[in-house]
Amino acid sequence: MAAFATRLMIILGAGTIGLGAIAAPALAGDPFRNSNPKPIGNQTEAAFKALFKDGNYTKAKDLVKQAEAKEASEPLVYAMKAVLAFNDDDAATFSSSATTTREKATQLVSTDPMRGNIYTAVGNFLEGAAIVKKDGLVRGAVGALSKVQEAFKSLDAAEKIDAQDPELNLIKGNIDLMLAVNVKMPLSDKDKAIARLQGSAAPRYIADRSLAWGYRDLKQSEKALGAIDSALKLSPNNPELQYLKAQILVRKQEDKAALPWFDQALAQSKQLPTKLVEQISSERTRAQERIAAVAPSPSPSASPIASPKASPSPIASPIATPSPKTK
Repeated sequence: MAAFATRLMIILGAGTIGLGAIAAPALAGDPFRNSNPKPIGNQTEAAFKALFKDGNYTKAKDLVKQAEAKEASEPLVYAMKAVLAFNDDDAATFSSSATTTREKATQLVSTDPMRGNIYTAVGNFLEGAAIVKKDGLVRGAVGALSKVQEAFKSLDAAEKIDAQDPELNLIKGNIDLMLAVNVKMPLSDKDKAIARLQGSAAPRYIADRSLAWGYRDLKQSEKALGAIDSALKLSPNNPELQYLKAQILVRKQEDKAALPWFDQALAQSKQLPTKLVEQISSERTRAQERIAAVAPSPSPSASPIASPKASPSPIASPIATPSPKTK
């Protein structure tokens, strides 16, 4: 269940973006919509781009603090705050931020019912994950399931308003894909989830990243590689995307090709959570060990000057000593 909670946090982190601030006077770009954009706060947008486009957690933390001070009515601020707290193992902040996300979204329903319902769902999902993180799967199952059910009610309400909305399809597509592929929940449909993400979901660098995750876990490596390459074209310096490409190449048994992508991600380790850096480093080490394990042993070279008095030496065995076990 820890893997489920982690996956949920990453997905909801990627999905809980771009909420329009009803009280923010400044207009900023809408990352979802090319037409009829929604207004969001400048600080919120800047934090969003730092976290999800650039993969810069260090910068995002500072920007989220600024957004919380200047755009306190914005539910996205607290959703991002929850994601950052989860990566820092700050259970208390994670839980409180999840609840605040839901509360702020509920207030939004009266003026923007579709987006209010979307983020009410996100808040409930985050709260469900917080319950599991705190109480464990067995003790927390009932409470978490109740939150998931409430979340789906809100998503259904949002879909009735505008089924083609890019923000809705990004978030619902992510959640449905996770439930179908990683949790294997009954009645979940991976094909419908993929269709959502391939269709109107936006922004594309998040939708394509989500497709790459899904295809990777479905063991469809060529499709995963195509999706991550599409994401990298739009966000080439994001270390999390570079890391994901390395993972996909490893799944294709292309360890040598994966090493430069691991290295690119690790070169930006200062902007990533410590645990993530450790994970990337560990996976790179295992890839390097596999390469070394299958490398041919060097052939013994004959001495250019043979000693006439030396007795014949045993010829080196053509069978190399056992290589370290592949991890």
